[in-house]
Amino acid sequence: MWTCPKCGRSFSREGQGHYCGKIETVDQYIEEQDETVRAYLNEVRQIIRSAIPEAQEKISWSMPTYWKGQNLIHFAASKKHLGLYPGGEATTVFADKLTNYDVSKGTIRLPYSQPLPGDLIAEIAAWCYKQYAK
Repeated sequence: MWTCPKCGRSFSREGQGHYCGKIETVDQYIEEQDETVRAYLNEVRQIIRSAIPEAQEKISWSMPTYWKGQNLIHFAASKKHLGLYPGGEATTVFADKLTNYDVSKGTIRLPYSQPLPGDLIAEIAAWCYKQYAK
């Protein structure tokens, strides 16, 4: 176990990358990320906002989240990829369209080295809205 000397949080990996403060807004979340991925994050944000404009944008689980009565879909920056978190059912429903991506239950990893699949992200976000919005 490794404990960050700045914030006191514990992690399983030595030197685990994280943000020590509290993120309040999606703008702040994106601004705190590495400059090389900010445009990618802003693009994902715009795609989701356009696909589900009725959803409220907020921070939940320390990541950008789209909410309508409950969490619908999240995204987060990682070192080599953007994680899209639409839930386990979505990764099953869209499995045939996700064959080019690293997917595990509820998680889609979109490498920064590949073009962003904007239409697919929009389709998944709209599906999440139809399934989960209250």
